Amino acid sequence: MASSTPLISVVVLNWNGDRVIESCLRSVQAQTYGPLEVIVVDNASADGSVEVIRSQFPKTQLIVNKANLGFGGGNNVGIRASQGTYIMVLNNDTRLHPKCIEELKKSVEQEEGYGACASKILLESPGNLIDAAGIVVCPDGLSIGRGRLEEGERFDQEVEVFFGSGCACLYRREMLEDVGLYDEDFFAYAEDTDLGWRARLAGWKCTYNPKAIVYHVHSASSGTYSRLKAFLVERNRIWVAIKNFPFPLLVLGQLYTLKRYFWQAYGAFTGRGAAGRFTAQCSRVELAKILLRVYLCFWTSLPALLRKRRLIQKRKRIPNQEVYRLLRAFGISAKEIAMRE
Repeated sequence: MASSTPLISVVVLNWNGDRVIESCLRSVQAQTYGPLEVIVVDNASADGSVEVIRSQFPKTQLIVNKANLGFGGGNNVGIRASQGTYIMVLNNDTRLHPKCIEELKKSVEQEEGYGACASKILLESPGNLIDAAGIVVCPDGLSIGRGRLEEGERFDQEVEVFFGSGCACLYRREMLEDVGLYDEDFFAYAEDTDLGWRARLAGWKCTYNPKAIVYHVHSASSGTYSRLKAFLVERNRIWVAIKNFPFPLLVLGQLYTLKRYFWQAYGAFTGRGAAGRFTAQCSRVELAKILLRVYLCFWTSLPALLRKRRLIQKRKRIPNQEVYRLLRAFGISAKEIAMRE
């Protein structure tokens, strides 16, 4: 059992966050738990937010990258520089309840097998809707925030979840040393899903604490339905599957993908779900071009993916039956995920 007052490192990734970073760091300063080590990693911001951090938070450790290393690369810089027994990764457009970190630590220490603890992430506006209460996963590698856009009161039970959203999650350092850090090739989106699968395959679990409340301005950095996000989300979910899934699931997962594409096409033509929102801003032809780019990228990246897959499968500690159980326990249907906003 860990010490009653271990050092917790808070890694905040910043990119052009001049509108949000001060509120985020003030909420970290107001935490009831201590000791905390606060590290801000800046991904080559050009908006003056670095100057805000230096002037307003002189005791915060600031690391300024010369280039934008993406979500995984930026967070990995902070994690490698940290000293804590536990590490909390935190988006710059978040605001923590004062007891958030205290509650996360309390939950993750209930069982040595817990490698992470997920927070209750609420959308900043209107403030009572879930952004993510952990994540749920799909048989083709896709994932989404558990309970997204549902009433927050429905997720008030402390339960095991598949894994935590990288927006705000507490990790046990021992787990990260066992399974590795974020895959930096992803650049953005699904790094937390990939890390979650690697952790699960190695036998680690994740719990969820509804009292660890975080408020989030969703997709403040890249835009909710940008072309870049659409490309990265679809590309990265394929990478997640290739790296982590048993071969039979890779085959069956294609049927799931076809079903999801059907519902997304329906959404694109009826204006429903994320596909409907996307095509309200961009044409359906543009959406088709993005899918073509995704699959071309898949073939060029396949050799590197297979090398990563061999390493992950070598470290796997659970049978395939447990992988299928995880999907049943923490999965979501193709129609449901396609129709989500």
